[in-house]
This record gives sequence, structure tokens and C-alpha cells, in this order.
Amino acid sequence: MDEPSAHWTDRLDASVRDAVDHLPYGMALFDPALRLVVGNATYRKGLALPERLMASGTSLDDILLFIARRGDLGPGTAEVLAQQRKRLITSQSRTLTRRLSVMGSHLEIHTSRGPDEGLVISFSDITDRIRAESALAQINHTLEERVADRTRALTLVNAELEKARAKADAANHEKTRFLAAASHDLLQPLNAARLYTSTLQERARGTSMAELATAIDASLNAVEEIMSTLLDISRMDSGGLKVSFARFNVMDLLRKIDIEFQPLAREKDIELRVVGASFIVRSDRMLLARVVQNLVSNAIKYTRPGGRVLVGCRRRGKEVRLDVLDTGIGIDRHQHQLIFAEFSRLEQGARIAQGLGLGLSIVQRILKAIDHPLEIESVVGRGSRFSLTMPLIGRAEEPVAGPATAPAQTLAQFTGLNVLCIDNERSILDAMAGLLENWGCEVRVAVSLKEISQASMLEGWVPDLVLMDYHLDQTSGLDAIEWLKQIVGGHLPAILVTADRTQAVRQLAEARGTAVLSKPVKPGALRALIAQTTRRN
Repeated sequence: MDEPSAHWTDRLDASVRDAVDHLPYGMALFDPALRLVVGNATYRKGLALPERLMASGTSLDDILLFIARRGDLGPGTAEVLAQQRKRLITSQSRTLTRRLSVMGSHLEIHTSRGPDEGLVISFSDITDRIRAESALAQINHTLEERVADRTRALTLVNAELEKARAKADAANHEKTRFLAAASHDLLQPLNAARLYTSTLQERARGTSMAELATAIDASLNAVEEIMSTLLDISRMDSGGLKVSFARFNVMDLLRKIDIEFQPLAREKDIELRVVGASFIVRSDRMLLARVVQNLVSNAIKYTRPGGRVLVGCRRRGKEVRLDVLDTGIGIDRHQHQLIFAEFSRLEQGARIAQGLGLGLSIVQRILKAIDHPLEIESVVGRGSRFSLTMPLIGRAEEPVAGPATAPAQTLAQFTGLNVLCIDNERSILDAMAGLLENWGCEVRVAVSLKEISQASMLEGWVPDLVLMDYHLDQTSGLDAIEWLKQIVGGHLPAILVTADRTQAVRQLAEARGTAVLSKPVKPGALRALIAQTTRRN
């Protein structure tokens, strides 16, 4: 074997050789003729070379042929594998390969050709790194499996939660449907009972039975209030509260409040005044009416006889403020938030009036839904002011006079008034007929349009007013009113009397110009609405 050139030998003194031998990785230096100049012990051990192949001047061909025959370069003819490896090393300035040594170690081998065509081969044992990478890969794989397992578990849980939510929604929907049906079925007999009691009150006036009749009516009124409130809360909790904003004249709302509550105020010897101006506002007409009804009802309820209640509205910049003021018992300022809690009643209020303490809870929920702020000012013993604000659109084009206090109705004012009552409950018809006849009306009743036709009720007799139930057996009350208008051939005042308190029914009735009266019927409200509808004041 030829000795390496003197030029390369001279360049490597003893100190350099010693340094190369102590490098932490294997290294070998070959001259341009690819003969070994120097190689360290790590190089020999890493490649498991015999001593003879580490001698200075050993050809790279011999080393490659040795490791090829041993199988380090893979399967195939050793000579061919050795030449392929040599061409790879010599044809590129740098190479990087990985190989598993005969010792079981993973080696990362670098080759580099110098500017003088010499060759440097070095390698490092990366077994620990390979093991770490393998362990990390296994951890990642395990983590991915755990994540996948957790994802599957969460997916199952979410699916179960979705099933439970759907089941709860269905149950809630069924509850709402049940309550709607139950409210109609429960309010029907309650309506008949109140009508009978009203007739009894009027006929017992001035007798020893008057006090008993009044007590019965008060008890029925308490039952009605509780049922109505619980149904309202149920609708809100089940998502049945639908907001529908529109522009309307707030004075139209105040007129209805005046008509509805004047009888109750007179009964309690309370002066109720409704004042204001014709402002066009933007709100939900039905929900706003529900709020004002609750506030006015509370004002009358907690004001002692001889007191006053004022309902009005005024402009405040770009808003309209609607106020309900009373000279009632008042509320301590530390208890303002307490009155909005469900089933919460202040001690002084509980002594004056019955109830569950739900009215203001409904007010708060509705105002939150329609985004109308509410303010309270109150002085114990002097009264309260509840104020809500709503967006102002503008003033009505034609000023409309504010609602005037309706004169007290007398029983004789409806004398000779022809009233047709239609309801699918015979007991309600009997009770309504008794009450109206006591007011001097001539009354005819029917459970359906078919009965009217079969009995020829409209031959020679034209009603001045129709009191129509909404839920008839074969059609809706509003459609029945339209049919009657065609039969009588002209204008026919009508009032829809219904236990259905949904906004859809009220909006449909309003679109057809028909007044609505909720069951159970309050005689005072019925009198006022009949007077307004027939213009008998």
C-alpha cells in the first residue's frame, strides 16, 4: 500500500494527531488519493475496523469493501455496494447519512471534500437521540390516542347532553302546551263563576247577602290573578315571550288603561286620572300594555280609599317617559330591589292586599326583553312613582285628546241593547246572559254559528253588539264575527272574549278592528268596553 504524500504527512504533527484522537466523535482524514492519513480510536471502534485498516496509507476502497462485505451497506454484491458508496462520497462536496452499525449503534456520518481534494469522514453516535426521538414519538402517539379517546368521550357526552337538552326542550314545550290548554279549561269555569258572582252582587246590593257575594268575588279575583301571573311566567321561562317592535301612539294604550281600570278605581274610591299627549313611540305594544297594566293594578291595590293614581306620559329629549304615580303606602328605598323578586312581598303591602308577589317580577322580565329602563321613586306613607322610558319617534300628525275619565255607568244605560253572545260553554252563556239582562240588555246566546242558523236567531232581530268567544268548536271567533257581519249586512260592533292571552290573538284581533276582553271577565271592564264599543256613555 502506498504511503501518503509527504505534503499531507508533514502537515500533521504529533499535537494535531493527539487532538484528533481525543475528539468525542469518530474522525478520519484522507488525502486527495483517498488514502488514510489519520483516524482516531473512536472512528475505528465506531466502524469496528481491524487494526490493519487503520494504518496510515490504507485506501478508502479497502475500508469500504470491508464494511460492504460485512453487510453494513445493505444487501447486494460487496464490490458494487462499495463503489456506489465511493461515488456518492467523491461526487459531492458534502454528504450526510445515517446507518446502524454492527454494534447496534445509530451513526450519523458526515463527509466533506476540502479545497485540496482531501476527504474528511466523521460520524457521531446518535443512539441516545434516536431513542429520545422514538420515546417522544411514542409519547406523542400515546398523547394523540389519549386526546382521541378524550375527544370521543367528550363527543359522546355532548351527544348525550344534546339529547338531554332536546328532551328538556320537548318537555318544556309540552309543559307550555299543557299550561295553555289547562289555562283555557281552568279559566272557562272561573269565568262563569265570576259572571254568576257579579250578577249575585248586583242583585244582592243592599241586602244581607251583599257582603258574602263580595267576599266570593274577591276570592275568585285572587284565583284569577294567581293563575294569570303563573301562566305569564311559564311562557317567559319556556321562551314563549316573543318581542315584536312597532310604532304606535302611546295615547291609544293610555285610553285602554283608563277604560280597563276606572271601574276598579271607583270601586275602591280612588281617583284615577290618565293624562298625556299623542307621542309616536317604538315598543312592543302588547308587552308594554302588560307592564303598564301591572303597574296601574299595583298602584290601585296599594292605595287606600280616597287616594289618587295618576298615569301619564311626557317627552324627555329623544324619549318618552311614562309615569304611574300613586298616593299609596310607599316603599322604603332599601327594599326597592326586593319588590322585583318572585314571591316577595313587603309586610305592609301584604296586610293591605292579597297576592303572590309576582307582578313586578313579570314587569322586570318584560322591560328587560324590550329594553325599557325603569325608575322608582318612593316615600313611605306618601306614595310611589314608577317611570319607564321608550324611544320617541315623533308626535302624532293630528293631536288626539287625552283619555277622559269615563262617567260612572248605571245599570240603565244598556236598556234595550241587543247583545248576541257566542261561547262553546253553555254555563258561561247562562252566566253572561244573567249579567247582561240585569243591565237591561236583550240577550240571545248560542254555542255555534250552526245553532244561530238552525234557530233563525237573526230573523227579525239585529244585534247591536256581539260578545264572541275565540276558541269555538268549528271555527275561530274572529272568522265567526266576519260571517255575522255579512249576515246582518253592515257594521257590527264586536268584542272578542277569550281565555287565550297570546300576543298573536290580540294582534290578529287588532288588525280586524275587534276589541279584546280577557277571561275571566271583570264586569266593570266589560261595562266600560261595551260603552266604548257601542258609544253608550
